[in-house]
Amino acid sequence: MLLQELPSGLRPREKLLALGPKALTDAELLALLLRTGTRGTNVLELAHQLLERFQGLSGLLGTGLDELQSVRGMGGVAKRSQLVSIMELARRAIAEQLKHRQAFESPHAVTQFLQMHLAHHPREVFAVMFLDAQHRLLHFQEMFQGTLSQASVYPREVVKLSLELGAAAVVLAHNHPSGSVEPSRADERLTLSLQSALQLVDVRVLDHIIVAPGQACSLAERGVL
Repeated sequence: MLLQELPSGLRPREKLLALGPKALTDAELLALLLRTGTRGTNVLELAHQLLERFQGLSGLLGTGLDELQSVRGMGGVAKRSQLVSIMELARRAIAEQLKHRQAFESPHAVTQFLQMHLAHHPREVFAVMFLDAQHRLLHFQEMFQGTLSQASVYPREVVKLSLELGAAAVVLAHNHPSGSVEPSRADERLTLSLQSALQLVDVRVLDHIIVAPGQACSLAERGVL
């Protein structure tokens, strides 16, 4: 169903023009991008289904072409490509924001950035945000994949890249594909091991953040760091 076929009171475009974009729900804004639904499902219903499937905007922003293809109504290449392009622009906008301001002036932006990049990986991925002396983002790097432990995450590689980039601090991050962000004892040991290695080259570990769709856990807030 096309947007113009919706009852006038349900048309997001008219609501946007009358009240401005802030008056629209996430589903209404998404419906404007999608433009069409499917047989038996109008575009607003499709937008709601996408948000429910990927647990909100943060989850949707971390979704790739293949995952979208599995959703009924998102089989068309043009529709998927348009949505993925918009999502990539959003990721880059948040990265640009973090490059021009202190990361922890906006902790929500840091968490959102990490969720977009890591939360929907099917395997565990360990990544690092490398920061300058003002805690602005220098570089983000996915460094290791697979089951994470002190044996599979190599501190020397994190130290080496920190020195190459001239980083003054880092934020460690990884995802839990299980959906729970509760840190394990192995997560805590790994954090302390990396902290010790990076202290030798005068690089601070500001936090280690575990993400899953719609969830995040800060080990700094848990008192591990």
